[in-house]
Amino acid sequence: MTNTTTTQTLELQQLINGQWNSATGEEALSFNPADPQEVVARYATATPETLEAAIAAGRAALADWDKTGILGRGRVLRRAAQLLEERAEDIAVLMTREQGKTLADSRGEVGATVETLYYQAGSARRADGVTYPSGNADELVRTIRRPVGVVGVITPWNFPLQIPAWKIAPALLWGNTVVWKSASDTPAVAVAFAQLMLDAGVPAGVLNLVLGPGSLGSRLVEHPGIAAVTFTGSVPVGHQIRERVVLRGAKLQMELGGHNAAIVMPDADVASAAAAIIAAAMSSTGQKCTATRRIIAVGDVHDRLLEALVPMVKALVSGPGTESESYMGPVISARARRDIEEALDTARSEGATVLAQGSMPADAPGHYVVPTLLGGTEVLSITREEVFGPIVTMMRVESLDEAIALANATDFGLTASVFTSDESAIRRCLNEVVAGLIKVNAPSTGSEVHAPFGGLRDSSFPAPREQNSDVAADFFTETKTAYIRVAPQGRAL
Repeated sequence: MTNTTTTQTLELQQLINGQWNSATGEEALSFNPADPQEVVARYATATPETLEAAIAAGRAALADWDKTGILGRGRVLRRAAQLLEERAEDIAVLMTREQGKTLADSRGEVGATVETLYYQAGSARRADGVTYPSGNADELVRTIRRPVGVVGVITPWNFPLQIPAWKIAPALLWGNTVVWKSASDTPAVAVAFAQLMLDAGVPAGVLNLVLGPGSLGSRLVEHPGIAAVTFTGSVPVGHQIRERVVLRGAKLQMELGGHNAAIVMPDADVASAAAAIIAAAMSSTGQKCTATRRIIAVGDVHDRLLEALVPMVKALVSGPGTESESYMGPVISARARRDIEEALDTARSEGATVLAQGSMPADAPGHYVVPTLLGGTEVLSITREEVFGPIVTMMRVESLDEAIALANATDFGLTASVFTSDESAIRRCLNEVVAGLIKVNAPSTGSEVHAPFGGLRDSSFPAPREQNSDVAADFFTETKTAYIRVAPQGRAL
């Protein structure tokens, strides 16, 4: 795949042991969400035999990749970051074509991925263990990190470049090999990233990419040759993976859905709060696990906030991601559009009020949905069940106690935000709101490359944090403790 800016159909293959090979499974296609008649990529899906070959290649490559050393592996990741910078525009255009997000969003994702690769490359020079005092003066006690083995990586379509980098880069840095099952909706972006990693110097067998349906992922997580699984996706699939992986004793890391609340206190700066909430709820067409789904306005700030939000929502324009006037692109598929429209119909039938809506192309062929601000109460199912699109519900409560209780009234616990200058309210929210990431006077979306990220409750699985930061090493390594004592001096002859 040499030119990602082309509109012709790309012919994709599986990456096994450093070679691009055709599989023998059924033919699969990916489509342009802005023009569903346009086939972006075509490939033959991986078979069980393809997967076995990928895992065998990963196992065979482990020893030599380990011997490369962490500094050598870091240099490979640094080269990958440099190559991604060089190819940034082509890959961003491909991402918009295959995933549907605006070109600005795609460029932002590519840039964030570059930063992830540079960060992990730099992490090669951090301390790789801890020393402890010993009761013996001639003894050193220290920890040693070792790779877990072959890591199964399963990634979603909403961030088809950044989420794979979050997982693959630290996995490789710490000496593991990877079998990556990418999302079926965005295989071309996955192939472009895998090719980039090869060009950066990742040896044969260290990174293997298999393209196929969800059943392929099930086989991957069940396989005894996979020592650890890292997954980002839906809660139901996550529960299925947990049953398969935990029972066989492999390591598991999951980041799942979210139903994130924004609490707005009476003293909040309404204009900045409204802008942050719109960005968090509507950017990327609301197709983020961290997107704001519920606005909880405390007391009389409700009406002032609503007055600020309504014109902002009405000004939102959805359209092709390649057009500069489009604030958001289409959703990923016809099924996603149908699910969002059905959820909106259900909310109306349950008593929700449509407070404001943006616009979408009247006769365009793409999978467009109308950005919508709803009004209602916690009786609405949409206030508890995640809807992966640009719909946010506004609710009113009379106290911070009620706001915190309502924010916690879901099975999720991924992100949250609170808008206030009241230090007491901030501290209460930080302590009492159930979320793995909490923003104060900022959107619920976004995270720093060097800070831990992860959710609570059904938004995650109790394991070391998934992406970025030093704590990623806790998942991708096993720790040994070594007691190193000075050898006795031999007697002179």
